[in-house]
Order: sequence, then structure tokens, then C-alpha cells
Amino acid sequence: MINLTPIARKIFAGRVKACESWCGSAEDIQRKQLGYLLRRGSETKFGQASGLHKIADYEKFARKIPVAGYDRVRPFVMRMISGEKDVLWPGVTRRFAQSSGTSDGKSKYIPVTDDSLRLNHYRGAGDSVAHYLSLYPESRMFAGKGFVLGGSFSNELKHVPSGVTVGDLSANLIDAINPVANLFRVPSKRVALLTDWQEKLPALIEASGKSDITNISGVPSWFLTVLRGVLEHTGASEIHEVWPNLEVFFHGGISFAPYKEQYDAIIDPSRMHYMETYNASEGFFAYQTDRSDKSMQLLLDGGAFYEFISPTDSTTEFPDAIPAWAVKPGETYAMVITSCNGLWRYPLGDTVTVVSTDPLKIVIAGRTRHYINAFGEELMVHNADAAIAEACHRTGAAVANYTAAPVYTTGHSHGRHQWIIEFSRMPAEGTEAFADVLDKCLQQENSDYQAKRAHSIFLDRLSITVAPEGLFDQWLASTGKLGGQRKVPRLCNDRRYVDPLLEMIDRS
Repeated sequence: MINLTPIARKIFAGRVKACESWCGSAEDIQRKQLGYLLRRGSETKFGQASGLHKIADYEKFARKIPVAGYDRVRPFVMRMISGEKDVLWPGVTRRFAQSSGTSDGKSKYIPVTDDSLRLNHYRGAGDSVAHYLSLYPESRMFAGKGFVLGGSFSNELKHVPSGVTVGDLSANLIDAINPVANLFRVPSKRVALLTDWQEKLPALIEASGKSDITNISGVPSWFLTVLRGVLEHTGASEIHEVWPNLEVFFHGGISFAPYKEQYDAIIDPSRMHYMETYNASEGFFAYQTDRSDKSMQLLLDGGAFYEFISPTDSTTEFPDAIPAWAVKPGETYAMVITSCNGLWRYPLGDTVTVVSTDPLKIVIAGRTRHYINAFGEELMVHNADAAIAEACHRTGAAVANYTAAPVYTTGHSHGRHQWIIEFSRMPAEGTEAFADVLDKCLQQENSDYQAKRAHSIFLDRLSITVAPEGLFDQWLASTGKLGGQRKVPRLCNDRRYVDPLLEMIDRS
């Protein structure tokens, strides 16, 4: 294949310069984004009912429009799915991304408008590639093909109108992409959109094994399964034996830290680069721009307006929100977006920590609902990910998946955290030794957890239940959420996930 990377680098160079010009201009750029959103939104039924045409600036917008979670958005979205036009965004929307459920147990359906594809999803992906090419002048990324791991249009709706597609965001992105892009990616659209993973996984392995892959994109946990399948299929011991020109993994969706060692074991670290992205069903929000800095720069001109609130204030209609230009370094916030997909002051459920303000860079801290604070320990997902990665490093273990929940205090025992861990490589000294190390690592990562663990007065050492191979995949399949961008909840403040998993272990 002809090396088209030099041409691509020239095409993408303009976006790198544009992003560099954002320094000192966050307020101006974001106010312009909000102005655009308000103008377009005033053409909708939501806008007319909310008086968006009367709102001229952010200050009034924050006073007049309440923060609304998905339970209040759902009726509008269902009207859009049925074909009604001008509901949350102008025109008829025919694409919807199915995401994990809300408190009522139903799935969420996020509008994927033509504007959100153009201004947000594809722009964000392009910016990530642009910065990679800028950071690595020696790249030959476009001398081969990209392996994009996506989901399908499988969904939980019984009746989807003709011409409407509902499924994983990645399936929508693959289906809607410019056909020219298919010349530079595998697998074929047919294989990429297969619903049954028992059929899809072998097809992915077969298609990719015959291609000159230079870059891969997807969720780390799912891609690890595919890469191991490729090695087994080809008899290779290391991925570069199959794809000698592989150079970069664009990853997102979950923390990469627990998987880094497992990737290093099958991919030559000296020949591989990793670029993190913040790409959710609701939008593409940030991407890595520095080799040595894992934080991500916020996409300021991508058809989204950002607000930041206290993680504990995410259910309030009118929280003490601050805009992007007023955040402080080192602070952790819950993110709220207003976007060209028709979401208005919508809480994402993600928490982010601001690393710098000029440029505005963040790291994902966790989920507003994915934490454990049953004993005042305030354990967040980023604490758990970092601790388990360090525990694996110290013990020689490798973890495929995990989740954790509290075991509450009784009259005869203190409370503790119960972890269910699926090991892909067992710790050398056994699970009890691993539990000791993990407990110490959690104390190093989280001072509140350390305080509660002091002398085991308030909180006993964590316990570990070893999950049989494939348990989490089986559980996801039983909930209808296997594949694509579906993820195992890492932490939960109650036992809604842990108890069903324990029942599955007992039956196995």
C-alpha cells in the first residue's frame, strides 16, 4: 500500500495549529459555541418551550435552564426516535446510540445528529490523529490500515421505525463514515456491524490477520480479547509478528492502567504508542496531545458547551456550576454538557480532574455513581484502577476484569470491601497475598480509605473472590450488554452488581 502519511500530515496540520491557538481563548471559544447552540436550539420544540430565543449569554442560560438527567430527557428522545422533527435539535434525527441504563433499569438512547457527527465525533477523532502525527514525525500510519473495533445495531427497542438505526455509538460512526475511509480500515462494514460476538470474533480475527495493520482503535478490555485471538489463530507469540508495522493504539472508554502490563506482554513496548481519548456515547470531548502527559485536552470548538459542578451536586436542578474558563487546576468536577445532539445541561455521570487550564486539560476520575463511600472512604474508580495496576506489578498478576462493592457492618464484624476479580494470570503468592498488597495500594492512593483502615477500627481488610474465566462476559451477555462499548461497573456503593455475579459463581 502506498504511504499516504505525508499527505495526511499536511491535511491534519491545520487542526493542530488551531488547537494550539486555544490558549488564552477558552472563554471566547466556549461562549461562541453556546451562542451557536442557543440559535439552533431556539428552532426546536424544546427551545420554544424553554425560551431559548430569549437567552443571550451563559449567565442567563445557567439561571433559566435546569440541569436534566436522562429520566427527564427520555420522553423527548422517544419522540425523536418515532420520527418527530425539531424536538431537541432541528430536523429529523435517524441515528441513536444505545448506552448503559439509568436508575430505572432501561437503556439510554442518545441522539446522534448529523451536526454531532460532523462537528463533534469525527472532528474529535480527527484531532486525535492530527496530534499523533504531529507528535510522531516518523509515523507511517497511513501506509497500512486501521483496525477499528466497534459494536453493532443490537438494541432493546422492540419496534424501530424504518430508516432509524439504534445501537452502539461505534456502530453508528462506522455506518455513517465517508466511504473513502473504508479504504484505510478493517474489517468490512458487514463484519464490523455483526451482532453475534460468537460469529463476529472469529470474523474479526480472520479479517485483521490478513491485513497490514498500522493502528488500532477501541476499548482496551475488548481489544485485548481480539489480540489474543489473533495470536492464537496465527501461532505468533507477539503481535508485531503478525502486524510488523503496528505503531499506535487509540483507546478510550475505560482506564488503560490495569491493562498496560498485559499489552506489553503481547506487543513490543518499544514499537508501540498509546493515545487516550474521551469518546462517549454523548460526544467526543477530549484527547491526548503530549507524549509524556496522559491528560487530555478538552475539545473546545466541537459543538459542545461544558459546565463543571461538584460531584455531589449532580442531581440538583440549578447547581453551582462553573464554565470551562473558570475551573481550577487540581479540582475534581462532574461534567455537564450542552451539545449539538440536543442534550441541554445534561450531566454525563463522569467526574474529571482538571490538570491545567491553559490549555484546558483533564483526566477522567470516574463516574458520579461508580464509587464506594459506604464508610466515608470515598473510593473512586481512578483510585481502584491505579491500585490494582500497582498490585499486579508487585505480584506478577494480571487482571482481566473486576468489580467491587461494600460488605456492610454487622453486630459481629466490621465492614469491608468485597472484590470479584477475574485474573488472566494468577498472583504468584496466591490471592490472599494479593489482597494484602491491593489493600496497601488502595491506602496509598486514597487517604480517606487509609484513615478508615487504620488499625481495622472502622474498616477491615478487603476480601477477594476469584471469578472463573469469562464470568464478566457471561454476566454482560445476561444483561444484554455484551460487546461494543459496554463496560463492567468497577465500583458500586451497593451490591446490585456483586450479588448476581456471586450467584453465577455459586452455580458454576
